[in-house]
Amino acid sequence: MISIFSFLSFGQKEYQKNVAFADQKVAEGDYVYALSYYQKAMKIDSTSVDIYWKYAQALRAFKDYRKAEYYYAKVYEREETEIYEESLLYLGLMQKQNGKYAEALETFKLAKKKYRGSKNKYIYAKARQEFKSCLWAKNAIADTSTLIFEALPEGVNTKNAEFGHRIYENQLYFSSLRADSISAQEEVYADSYSTQIYRSNLGEGLKDGERIEDLALEAYNTGNGSFSLDGKRFYFSACKANGANYQCKILVAYTQKGKFSDIDTLGEIINETHANTTMPFIGEWEGDEVLFFVSDRDKGKGGLDIWYSFIEDGNQYKKPRNARSINTADNDLSPYWDGDKQRLYFSNSWDEGFGGYDVFYADYNNGWGETMNMGAPINSPANDLYYFQAGDSAYVSSNRLGVLYSKNPTCCSDVFVMYRLPQEEEELTPEESLEELNKRLPITLYFHNDIPDPRSIDTTTRVNYIDSYKDYMAMLDRYKKEYSAGLSGEAAQDAKDDIEDFFIEYVEQGVKDLEVFRDLLLEELNKGRKIKLTVKGFASPLAKSDYNVNLTKRRIASLKNYLEEYGNGEFKKHFEDGNLSIEEVPFGEYTANTLTSDNPNDKKNSIYSRAAAIERKIEVQSVFLDTLEKEAQLEVKDPIYQFDTITEGEIIHKTFILENTGNKPLYIDSLQLPCHCVVAELSDSILQPGQKIELPVSLDTTHYKGRLVQSVYVYTKGADKPMRLILVGIVEEE
Repeated sequence: MISIFSFLSFGQKEYQKNVAFADQKVAEGDYVYALSYYQKAMKIDSTSVDIYWKYAQALRAFKDYRKAEYYYAKVYEREETEIYEESLLYLGLMQKQNGKYAEALETFKLAKKKYRGSKNKYIYAKARQEFKSCLWAKNAIADTSTLIFEALPEGVNTKNAEFGHRIYENQLYFSSLRADSISAQEEVYADSYSTQIYRSNLGEGLKDGERIEDLALEAYNTGNGSFSLDGKRFYFSACKANGANYQCKILVAYTQKGKFSDIDTLGEIINETHANTTMPFIGEWEGDEVLFFVSDRDKGKGGLDIWYSFIEDGNQYKKPRNARSINTADNDLSPYWDGDKQRLYFSNSWDEGFGGYDVFYADYNNGWGETMNMGAPINSPANDLYYFQAGDSAYVSSNRLGVLYSKNPTCCSDVFVMYRLPQEEEELTPEESLEELNKRLPITLYFHNDIPDPRSIDTTTRVNYIDSYKDYMAMLDRYKKEYSAGLSGEAAQDAKDDIEDFFIEYVEQGVKDLEVFRDLLLEELNKGRKIKLTVKGFASPLAKSDYNVNLTKRRIASLKNYLEEYGNGEFKKHFEDGNLSIEEVPFGEYTANTLTSDNPNDKKNSIYSRAAAIERKIEVQSVFLDTLEKEAQLEVKDPIYQFDTITEGEIIHKTFILENTGNKPLYIDSLQLPCHCVVAELSDSILQPGQKIELPVSLDTTHYKGRLVQSVYVYTKGADKPMRLILVGIVEEE
C-alpha cells in the first residue's frame, strides 16, 4: 500500500513540475517547448480539464487552429463555461479559422446564450459580432478567375515568419524571424529570439533577403519599415520582448544611398509614455505628409487603434487623431494609406471577415466611410495583415495553409503577392456569364405582418422594399417584448434571443444578399442581356387566402419599386426597355407551415413568433435569359386555383394550361399527387417549343373539413425543381 501511495505522489509531483515548466514557457512566448511539456503532463493525468485548457490556449497562441479546436471542444464538453468562461468563444473562433463557418455559426449562437448574463463584457459583444461575421463568411463568394495569388519565393519566405512592408526603389523591405533564432524544429531560443528588417532586390526576380545591419538594434525586435515622401527618412518599430508580449515605439533613421544612420526616437507626442506604439506608415494626404501608426494609448476604442499625425518640416508632428469610426473593440493593425484614392487599408479581427485578421479598407471624404472587406483571395480563414500595393500588384502577409513550415502548417506568416491576369478576348456565352447570379439565389426578403399597405386589397404598392425593411428592423425590441410576453427567466430570454437571431440571420442577411445580387444583375443587364426574374411571394396564414395572394403581390411590387428607384434609375430604364422583367408567383399562405398560428387573437404566435415571421417573405428564385436561345421552360399562367366555399364531398375540377416557353422540346417525367383524393392525367408528356397542353385535375373533398390545400407537382427532365400547382379553398361540413 505504501508503494502505491509513493507512486501516486511521485506522479503528481512530476505532473506539477511539467505544468509549471510549460506555464513558464508560455509566459516567455516559447509555445513549442510549452506544448511538449503539457503533453507530458497529460500522459500522467489525462482527466484534468485544467490541462486541456492550458494546452488549448498554447495551441491557439501557436496558431495551430485544428488541434486548438479539438481541445477547446474537450474543455467545453466537460465544464460548459462554468470553469473557463471563454472556452465556447474560443471554440467558435477556432472553428471559424478552420473555415467551418456553419459549425462556428451554431457555436456563436450558443455562446450568445451562455454569455447573455455578461452583456457588458467583451465576450458577449464578441460572440454577437462573430455570429454576424460567420453569416457574412458563409455567403461571401469570390471571383478569382483572373487573379494570380502566390507566395513569394524561398529566400524571402522561410519556414519561420515573414511580414512584407514596402517596395522602395525596386527593393522589397520586409521583417523576418530567421533561422538564427529558430531551429529546424521550430524551437524558440529566448536568448536570441528577434525579428529584424530585411530587403531583397527585385531587379532580376526576388533574391534571398539581406538583413539591414544598420537597423539591427541589440536587445530590440525591429520591423514595419516606411520611407518618408522624400526618401530621406525611414520610420520603423523597435520592440522589447516582455514574455509573449512586446513593448514598442517608433524610431526614425536618416537614409542615403541605401545606408541608415542617426537613429532617433520620435518624441512623446507620438511615442506616448507607457503606451505601445508601432506599425508606422508614411503617406501623402492632399499635399501634406502624414504618419499613420498603431497605439494602445488612452482614448482609444479598445486594444490597439489606428492613429494619424500630420508632419511639418520633417520632424514636427501635430497632435495625433484617432481614426475612430474604423477602429474596433479588437486590435486594428498594419495601416496602409493610398493618397490618390484617399483610402486607408488595415487589418482587424472584429469586422465581418473570413477568419482571424482580415484586410479591410475605408475611404475618407469629410469623414471615414464604411469599412469594406477586401474579400478572397487577399483574405482567408487565417490571419491576413500588412497589405500594401506596388504598381499593379498587391502584397499581404498570411499564415494560411500553404505557407512554408516545419511542424505546424499555420504557425508562421509568408509574404504573398496578387496580380490580375490580362483579360483574354474569349467571350463568355450569356449562360456562362449568369453563373455568378445563379450562385446567389435564392434571395429571401422578409416583411412585418400585413406590410406593405395594411388592410388593403390592392395588388400593387408605392412602397420601396428598403423602406419597409428599415421599419421592420426598428420593431425588433417590440418583437422581443411581444414574443416573450407571459414568460419569465430563462424561457423569456430564450424567446428574445430566438427573435433577435431571426432578425440577424434572415432579415438583415436578406438585404445584404440583395445588395450583392443587385450589382451583379445590373452588370449583366448593362452587357445587353434580356433577363427575367422569377419572384415568389409568401405569407403567414393569419388572413384569408385571397387577401394573402394580393398581399404577396404587393410585396413583390415593393421589390420592383426598390430596383426602379435604385441609383440613377438604371434598373428603371431596363424595365422600360423590356430588358428586365419579373414573373410573379404569389403563393400567399398556401405553402405556409400548417402548424403556424392563424388565430388573430393570438398575436404572440400569429404575428410576433419566429414561426410566423419566417413565412412572410418573397424569394427571387430563378434568373434566366429571356431570349429565343433559352432551354425548355415550363410555365403555367395561373398555378393556383382558389375555389369558393363548398360542402364536404363535392368534387372540384380544374384544368391547368401547361406551356413550353423555351426553344427546345420539354419532357415531363412524372406527376406527384398528394393523395388518392386527387386525380390528374396528362394528354402528352412531350411539349414542343411554344406548345400548350391541358392538365385536368379533380379533387374529391370527402372526409375534409375547414381550409383545404392540395398540391400537384409536375417534374420535368433537367429541371432543378418541379412545377407546383395548388388547389385551395374552404370545405364546410355537410
